Amino acid sequence: CHTSGMLTPNGKEYAQKIPREELTHLILKLLQAWKEPLSHFNQHIEHHQELPDDSLSKAKQISNMVHELKTGVEKVTEKARFSINSLNGMASSEATGLSVSNEANMMSDSDFIHCFRRDSNKVQSYLKILKCRIMPENSC
Repeated sequence: CHTSGMLTPNGKEYAQKIPREELTHLILKLLQAWKEPLSHFNQHIEHHQELPDDSLSKAKQISNMVHELKTGVEKVTEKARFSINSLNGMASSEATGLSVSNEANMMSDSDFIHCFRRDSNKVQSYLKILKCRIMPENSC
């Protein structure tokens, strides 16, 4: 996976120990790291004529959801009054220190989906932890 080089906490217990601002930064890095690979993936599957239109629209929908999620996390970050100056500079995969173009493009579709699912699960877990910290009344 092209994000394997990113240092992420192993397990929920370790993720809970990370300060809120760092966890938010990590979420944004993961989301940003998938922007370009998802775009390439969409272009790749558009050339598969045997795929139903339903599959193509789902792939585009996933890319849009990742972008919306990134935007939402940035808004939450601003509302929580985190310092996001360093986060706004993440305009490309180079900013995250990842080499996306070669490794992500060379993965098979099943490997790509496996990696995306793995990172999606991480983001989901990290967001749950942040939600519990920001809104402790949810009895997390």
